[in-house]
Amino acid sequence: MRLYDTASRGLQELPAPPGPVRMYFCGPTVYQRIHVGNARPFVLSMWLKRWLERSGYDVMLVENITDVNDKIYAAAPGDSARLADEASSWYVEDTGALGLGRPDREPKATESIPEIVSMIEELVATDHAYPAGGDVYFRVASFPGYGKLSGRHGDEEATRNPSEESEEESLKDDPRDFALWKAHKEGEDTWWESPWGRGRPGWHIECSAMAEAHLGPVFEIHGGGLDLVFPHHENEVAQSRSLGHEFAQLWMHNGMLQLSGEKMSKSVGNIVSLLESLEEHGREALLVYFLGGHWRKPLEYSDDVLRQAAAQAESFRNVFRQPSEPGGNWEAFTAALEDDFNTPEALATMHGWRDHELLLRGLEVFGLESLAENTSAPAALEELARQRAEARERKDFDEGDRLRGEIEAAGWEVRDIDAEPGFQLVPKR
Repeated sequence: MRLYDTASRGLQELPAPPGPVRMYFCGPTVYQRIHVGNARPFVLSMWLKRWLERSGYDVMLVENITDVNDKIYAAAPGDSARLADEASSWYVEDTGALGLGRPDREPKATESIPEIVSMIEELVATDHAYPAGGDVYFRVASFPGYGKLSGRHGDEEATRNPSEESEEESLKDDPRDFALWKAHKEGEDTWWESPWGRGRPGWHIECSAMAEAHLGPVFEIHGGGLDLVFPHHENEVAQSRSLGHEFAQLWMHNGMLQLSGEKMSKSVGNIVSLLESLEEHGREALLVYFLGGHWRKPLEYSDDVLRQAAAQAESFRNVFRQPSEPGGNWEAFTAALEDDFNTPEALATMHGWRDHELLLRGLEVFGLESLAENTSAPAALEELARQRAEARERKDFDEGDRLRGEIEAAGWEVRDIDAEPGFQLVPKR
């Protein structure tokens, strides 16, 4: 299987099954309900895990939760711990509603402080980091490979991308340096003791420490949104490889969701929460929507696009309402996913199948096996549909239309078919 690697700017082969394939995907910073764009790396990682496991790989997926951060402090001054705990639960609840299962491990930053402190101590001891005023900063100049992942080096003022966290610039030896440990400030309700005083970790060191704690000093895949390449993932590389750890061998960065042509972002405010989208469109339409965009490309979000995805989901349901027609090319489906996990091509392949067993097998990869479920209408509606068929047979179309309206008001659609009993009842979506 080949996947595009941000670091090499090309397709890289995964090891042959059974691997292993160990994956770390960056999860959210939790201070409100996540938006649909935050869900894309979660969906990608779970789909990739499911496909690799079906292909015979031994897979371990770790996806973190950042539950200590300046944004959480700002959102709930003096009460950030409560908010982070509540928002973590929202995240698990909302992503759980997608029906894809959970990562193998979901570490929280607040539960990983000993590993984080230990890693910072190593960096200080090897002169890759230095204490300053209760903070600890990584010395970027000590790592010659800085910038290789992103093509940026932190000194291009016009292209500098600020991190999620504010830092004390006056304490740095070099403006490019970044915080590994931040001294406790008045009003912050969480802190931990450390060799440098009371404080809490910086954003970037959290992921390096959690990834290595659960996957070891070298693992196959590191994933996350394209907006994390710099500075977050560039800084992770610097921290880990400065200690002689190989760290991630392949970097997957998914494209951003766009709303009205702009990247969906909590800071900009142009967001649709995952919960809202699930409630309005349903999990199946949302998953088909994600399938329709290649994971590396931007993906436009709109009601029209989601309605189109819902129509595609309905077309799959219709296949299972008709007799199965043997035939279809599983190899084409496999080839699409083996070639940079091309879900749009896999989706197009599935749309050509009428073989129930084959289609179900494909849909299961993406958590869409529910589209094969045959929902029976209540007996009372079956009786109304029979009365409508009889009314149409005697050409009483007004009565037929009245009965159709009554059926639709109950949330069902009646379709005329050639086979007995001459109609089919389908839930309205």
